[in-house]
Amino acid sequence: MNNRTIHVTESDMLRLRNVINSIRGDDDRDRPYLKVLESELDRAVVLSPDQIAPDVVTMNSRARLRDGRRTWTMTLVFPELADSEEGCISILAPLGAAILGCRVGQSVEFRVPDGETRSCDILSVLYQPEAAGDRHL
Repeated sequence: MNNRTIHVTESDMLRLRNVINSIRGDDDRDRPYLKVLESELDRAVVLSPDQIAPDVVTMNSRARLRDGRRTWTMTLVFPELADSEEGCISILAPLGAAILGCRVGQSVEFRVPDGETRSCDILSVLYQPEAAGDRHL
């Protein structure tokens, strides 16, 4: 949906491709969002963890976002760890797929389930596993 360059680590790319492949044949509620994520990954620049800039949203990053009306903090997680009450958003959610690999200062657009297009700005990356040396996440 966005024409921007995104950066993804080698390990995130591998794990995300595995998520897509594991869900593809299932009758799962996340299945409609697989195409969006797959499209994002197809155009991603894959880097080693030490090449990722600290202001890029990677998997398990905690970021501060603004949509014009409000500001909030969320953590981008794999589907099994999603918990909206804890601020953990799945990579399969429209917003999750939209912010993956984006940098602080970028604005992203995404389509919500009712078909409406929304946007938000990435204000800051409060935590990024690669920058913190947490390569096991």
